Amino acid sequence: MGFDVNRFQGEVDEELVCPICSGVLEDPVQAPVCEHAFCRTCINEWINRQPTCPLDRTPITSAQLRAVPRILRNLLARLCISCDNIMYGCQVIVKLDSLVSHLEQCEYNPKRPMLCEQGCSLIIPKNELKDHNCVRELRNIIHSQQQKLADMKRELGEQQLQINEHKREIHLLKDFMRALRVSNPAMRAIADQMERDEVVRWSATLPRARVTRWGGMISTPDELLQTMIKRTLSEYNCPPHVIDELMENCHERKWPPGLNSLETRQNSRRQYDNYVCKRVPGKQAVLVLYCDNTHMPEDMMVEPGLVMIFAHGIE
Repeated sequence: MGFDVNRFQGEVDEELVCPICSGVLEDPVQAPVCEHAFCRTCINEWINRQPTCPLDRTPITSAQLRAVPRILRNLLARLCISCDNIMYGCQVIVKLDSLVSHLEQCEYNPKRPMLCEQGCSLIIPKNELKDHNCVRELRNIIHSQQQKLADMKRELGEQQLQINEHKREIHLLKDFMRALRVSNPAMRAIADQMERDEVVRWSATLPRARVTRWGGMISTPDELLQTMIKRTLSEYNCPPHVIDELMENCHERKWPPGLNSLETRQNSRRQYDNYVCKRVPGKQAVLVLYCDNTHMPEDMMVEPGLVMIFAHGIE
């Protein structure tokens, strides 16, 4: 819908007037063949009813409309127009291309965003300030956020159910693979590779760790400490088929020859910094997984890996 002609200073050329609404062109476009210009809104509404040019009946569709020439846009931009808020007291006359920016700042604009100074600091349209109630508005915001939170929790619950179902199906598949592995050598090789790949994928999700004090290693952790580490590994999706083996390998009696005594550990200290260590989340412990450490000597590694617990010195 075009601008009211009476709002403009001086005469307005008829080439700048929309033939449909008889207002000065707003967001103008033109027909591709006859090149008649119209307000975008006006011509789209017209085409929805009758897909022809209103002036010469040339067939036309909304997709065929194109921008008007630059000279026409420049002529429109130079027109001087009174502010939309003249009825509220604004006497400013601006160029048409500056009207939007003026309206955003016009002190007479009843919709101008204003900061509430009564305590809530919300941005309120100027004409709504007198009826604004901080407590009511804040309650509405809280209610809206609580509704969004409830919706998110419901969606999260539904997704968790799907995840649990997928996990159940995966466990069933793994059980089936293990059953086949007993009787079928080919299946045994496939299942073994799947389990190795699962450990590799899990390792990739764990953060790297740096041991700054190898002397803080606890080579004979008690049962309580082992239980805490095992629970953490389980919470962070350690593959079930390796978790028990990893926990058995947290005690020096299960460590490889290069680590299984104080004397051998002292002799092997130069090798420690070559380990690729992964952090056990939230604990002073690291995982030294076989899949990450194939470069290490045989007397420094065991499958599926080692769990090393420290009193301190993990970054």
